[in-house]
Formats: sequence, C-alpha cells, structure tokens
Amino acid sequence: MRKTKTVDTASSKSQEKTAAILKGAMQEFLKHGYAATSMDKVAKAAGVSKATVYSHFGDKEGLFNAVMHDLAQDKFNTAMGLHEPQSLNKNPKIVLSEMATKMLENAKSDRAFQDFIRIVIGESGRFPELAKSYVNNLAKPAIETLTKYFKSHPELKLEDPEATVRVMMGTMIYYVMLQEMLHGKDIVPLASDRVIDTLTDLITGDRS
Repeated sequence: MRKTKTVDTASSKSQEKTAAILKGAMQEFLKHGYAATSMDKVAKAAGVSKATVYSHFGDKEGLFNAVMHDLAQDKFNTAMGLHEPQSLNKNPKIVLSEMATKMLENAKSDRAFQDFIRIVIGESGRFPELAKSYVNNLAKPAIETLTKYFKSHPELKLEDPEATVRVMMGTMIYYVMLQEMLHGKDIVPLASDRVIDTLTDLITGDRS
C-alpha cells in the first residue's frame, strides 16, 4: 500500500510539472516567438530545471507540439462536444449552431490563442513543422470529427461531407482572422450570429 501511495504521489508531481512546463512554454512562445524561445527560458518560467523540460518533452519541437495538442483539447474538443453520445440525438441544426457559437466565442475572446496562431502563421515559413503541428493537432481532428458527424446524418443529403466541413471551418477561421486578428470588426462589422445562422441554414438545407 505504501508503495502504491508513493507511485501515485510521484505521478501527481510529474503531472504538476508537465502542466507548469506547458504553461511556461505558452507564456514564452507568446512573448518571444518560436525562434527566440529557449528551453532555458521555458524552464525558468515553469520553475523547473532544464533537464526536467527535456525529460518530459525531448526538444523544443516536441514541446511546441505538446502545447499545440493541449491547446487543441482545450479549444476545439470542448467546443465541438461531438464525442458526447447525446449530441448525436439532437437536431443537426441545433448541434451545429451550438458548436459554431462556442468555437467563435472562444476564438474571439481568447487573445492568447489569437497571438499563438499569429506565431504559427508568421514563423511557418522558416519552421514548417509549426504549421504541420497546427494541422495535425487542431485542423485534422476537427475535420475528421465533423466529417464523421455529417456522414452519420444522411438526411442532410451532403454530396461531399468533408468538403462541406472545410467550407464551414474555413468560414469561421476567416471570420475570426478578419474581424479580430486583423481588426476588421471596426471597418467591416458583421455579427457572428449572422455567419452561424447562414452556415447552418446552408448545411441543413433550412431556408425557413
């Protein structure tokens, strides 16, 4: 029993260190960008040794991937909610409207998320692995999950579910980029509910 308790305590401490490293890494990436962020800076921000950072994540690319994965779980998986069985029994228009609303609200209100995406886009030319990490951890899971959902609802009569998903995701991403990240909301204002209502009407075929 004592051995089990010791193992549990060690596991808990390891999880705490992992969370601290991820938080510190996000802080440093946002502050300095990918190229200028060092494992030393991350270790200092997390309050751990550099050896601990390396032992948990291997290298800076591995750490960035972990931050991206953590961000994906926090943002898209929670917002989409399609892993919940009860969501499959709801009217697709309600499911899509709720999901799109959560996605846009999260992306619009979280400045740190917007700044993080700026880093990915701004440095992806020199570091293509950053862009690939975004696609693997955020874009791909969202596309696959939504495509599976659309295919499970043949009554939507979508000729190409995956392409429909990309149109939907692309519209929302562009909306956040134009309105929030490029400050277009002061120049070409558009309420998010108009975008959401139009998307859901087009996908579900509801013209009422």
